[in-house]
Amino acid sequence: MAEFTLPKNSQIQKGRHFPAPAGAKRVRVFKIYRWNPDDGMNPRVDTYEVDLATCGPMVLDALIKIKNEIDPTLTFRRSCREGICGSCAMNIDGTNTLACTKAIDSCEKAEVPIYPLPHMPVVKDLVPDLTHFYAQYASIRPWLRTQSAPPPDRERLQSPEDRKKLDGLYECILCACCSTSCPSYWWNGDRYLGPAILLQAYRWIVDSRDEDTGARLDDLEDPFKLYRCHTIMNCARTCPKGLNPAQAIAEIKKLMLARRA
Repeated sequence: MAEFTLPKNSQIQKGRHFPAPAGAKRVRVFKIYRWNPDDGMNPRVDTYEVDLATCGPMVLDALIKIKNEIDPTLTFRRSCREGICGSCAMNIDGTNTLACTKAIDSCEKAEVPIYPLPHMPVVKDLVPDLTHFYAQYASIRPWLRTQSAPPPDRERLQSPEDRKKLDGLYECILCACCSTSCPSYWWNGDRYLGPAILLQAYRWIVDSRDEDTGARLDDLEDPFKLYRCHTIMNCARTCPKGLNPAQAIAEIKKLMLARRA
């Protein structure tokens, strides 16, 4: 897997500056990474001055305002604006997070830097290529796997206690903020599944309705898929949903040890 990709032998160059309109009352500066694979130019950082008096409170609001009113060439992903879809994941003010839930006022730097998720191929501007990430997700076969026949007159049920075990797991929105903040994933992303995918794997391992736990653990019994986690904890620090992928990874390792006992 390629890391955060720039054109070969290139450097980020000084970009364009878009000043605030005359009479702007509350100006905030955003420094945004720009790269277009079709123009043959090096990446650059463009500077945009935005009047927050006419802008919503979130970083995504500023990006939409920039695209609609200042520079229509700016490219980024967004969808739900509710912190649910994960589309607008990017590196804002030095931290991987969601633009739709990141308040502008919470950004510490006077000039807010905005970059695509780190160590991922870049499609254009703030859009990372998540092809490999989604392929890794598909590799764990993230659905209920059973051998027994389904009940003829009801769904497969589980107790409230078993359902509670999924709390802190099912809320993952696959935004990739955690995996792209993990040095182990930067170094071994071609084989290490990373915190997001391993948290998803544990979500199905611990589901009482699933009947393929042994095969799921067998699939993870690999020097790289699971064991490249070194508990750096960047994943838990950066997760915009407040989840703890490192704990899920630790639980998988415990299950691996229990099998060998």
